[in-house]
Amino acid sequence: MGTQESNEGLNGTGPGRRALLGAAVLGAGGAVLGVPATAIADEKHGGAGYKSLPKPTIIGHRGASGYRPEHTLGSYQLALDMGAHVIEAGDLVPTKDGHLVCRHEPEIGGTTDVSAHPEFASRKTTKLLDGVSTTGWFTEDFTLAELKTLRAKERIPANRPHNTLYDGRWEIPTFEEVLRWREEQSRKRGRQVWIYPELKHPTYFRKLGLGLEERVAKVLRRHGLDKKNSPVIVQSFEPTSIQRLNKLIGNPLVVLLSAANTRPWDFVETGDPRTVADLVKPAGLKEISSYAQGIGPTLDLIILKDASGNLTTPTTLVRDAHAEGLILHPYTMRNENPFLPANFRKGTDADGYGDAFGAFRTYFATGIDGVFTDNPDTGVLAREDFLKR
Repeated sequence: MGTQESNEGLNGTGPGRRALLGAAVLGAGGAVLGVPATAIADEKHGGAGYKSLPKPTIIGHRGASGYRPEHTLGSYQLALDMGAHVIEAGDLVPTKDGHLVCRHEPEIGGTTDVSAHPEFASRKTTKLLDGVSTTGWFTEDFTLAELKTLRAKERIPANRPHNTLYDGRWEIPTFEEVLRWREEQSRKRGRQVWIYPELKHPTYFRKLGLGLEERVAKVLRRHGLDKKNSPVIVQSFEPTSIQRLNKLIGNPLVVLLSAANTRPWDFVETGDPRTVADLVKPAGLKEISSYAQGIGPTLDLIILKDASGNLTTPTTLVRDAHAEGLILHPYTMRNENPFLPANFRKGTDADGYGDAFGAFRTYFATGIDGVFTDNPDTGVLAREDFLKR
């Protein structure tokens, strides 16, 4: 998910988060303890397009990033094994030589070991990224071969100290590698594996001569995954990027929406005065429905919070979006206290788990079509609980 979440690495220490995996992975077949085998076997959702996805849909956010360094094949694989219906693989950014790779941001100092490579010390620089001065190492300053010498690491170790065990294990995957992995897993499982890539900072990269939309469309076409019913949903925080994609590919498209008082960066660049608050009004949703099939709002647009961070009253967004034929896949559910609404936290440990099941249940009750989560196993069990009620 987008830049809007890049400040989520909250500081804090604690004695260690609760061991609440919620489901133990049994193997590559996708069976999970606590989830009936028939539930997974029945959910083939393979050829009828995005409308055939189970509801509510559990989307592995950057894979199973609650348990593995995000946007690695290890994280994607674990999310699939835990029963996620769709894997967000990945956030797409370009290399200097035009390849697409999967990173949360083009700045990779926080998600790789690049700072430990003296040969790249001179690449550290400061850039203006969507109006924000950002210092670090950027994918567009590296060739793919150079990036392949790096290894991924945990982005928010204060909240996920256990994930640091896996630092250095996986490379930065390319989008091509993700699509080959998807094809292999689809064969093994006898069903289409769905993925949900995001285009990161498309206006920024287009100015650098590294337009993302055409590159993504080319790769999807090469793999025969650019059709209406292809198991690939494409998303972006920039509406004009989704409009551009709508002319290039037939895939289902989703406009991501950050806080109500923010403006998409492409709007800032073009002088469009509208904010997200305007886009979630009926008129804004009607316009979005002319070129996209869904929206990915922050959870705060689904249920408002009070000054203390407690959930209050649902907005009309679910009803209004559904009235325009749009699906809603809000982001992001996480098990750790700092990321949960205040009334679902337990204790104050930055890496401690709160009442994630209660939070899932509350959001599902609004009628959302699915949710992004760093903890797919918790999401799968919460969904099963919700459907039994």
